[in-house]
Amino acid sequence: MPSSNIKLISGRANPELAKKIATYIGVELVDIMITEFADGEIFVRIQENIRGMDVFVIQPTCNPGYKHIFELLIIIDALRRASAERITAVIPYFGYARQDRKAEPRVPITSKLVANLLTVAGCNRVMAMDLHAAQIQGFFDIPVDHLYATPVFLETLKDIKDISNYVVVSPDTGGVERSRFFARQIGASMAILDKRRAKKNEAEVLHLIGNVEGKNVIMIDDMIDTAGTIVQAAAMLKKKGAKTISVYSTHGVLSGPAPERIKNSVIDKLYLTDTIPIDEHKKNIIGDKLQILSVYELIGQAIERIHLNLSVSSLFVSESKV
Repeated sequence: MPSSNIKLISGRANPELAKKIATYIGVELVDIMITEFADGEIFVRIQENIRGMDVFVIQPTCNPGYKHIFELLIIIDALRRASAERITAVIPYFGYARQDRKAEPRVPITSKLVANLLTVAGCNRVMAMDLHAAQIQGFFDIPVDHLYATPVFLETLKDIKDISNYVVVSPDTGGVERSRFFARQIGASMAILDKRRAKKNEAEVLHLIGNVEGKNVIMIDDMIDTAGTIVQAAAMLKKKGAKTISVYSTHGVLSGPAPERIKNSVIDKLYLTDTIPIDEHKKNIIGDKLQILSVYELIGQAIERIHLNLSVSSLFVSESKV
């Protein structure tokens, strides 16, 4: 049974996931009013007493990222001024994570800016899932719990009898550690695709390192945005003799033409989690290729352990243990 001083609050970004987490833990979501003035200003009022409470605010910063980030900041500020004892921002999808370095002159490091804003607003702790770059944890001067969706993905593969027919493919060199870890977990071989990015949201796959001929391919990525890279990678793998292609990605951003691209691609199955809500229109376009897996239990267990001051790292499969 949860203690009486744990409180869960949901922003407007993903209320369905928040409800599942609250049900799993066995608490009711805090009554909160979030409205906007005629000019778009966000106004928040916490409708019940949270003085001295351990509060977890569940809010992925997905599209529109600027609005969901600012809404999260305002909720945190309201909680701090209402004397919450500890405020943890539970951010299943951490937006602006791709802006984690200066890759060219005169550009911002926006993920560092977001980290600063959360801290200044009054956040005491952050929980995030599958950050685009693990080093983003270092942008915070407060504790960060970095969770991975790997255990949820592994559940779908537990009944495989002959793993020798499978190969895990990293869609780019940046995802090698993630893919290597996944391959070790299931005992499969691994391959790597080399790509060059000409400009934002556009990439060209050039080379395959490894063998996929006659194999069932599993591609692992942290997010699918416009789906250009993953669809192009799947097409190349098919030309190299891949038997089937399954894609596992934590965050289904699915911007612009992504649903149509996936629908018309050679991808046989796409597994996404519910860190980002996917609207029915996009689901219908992709069709039976899409399967959504929920991370509510992972996040719920992490929240319980943080609240009880127990180890979180011992509970989750972590890529850092490779």
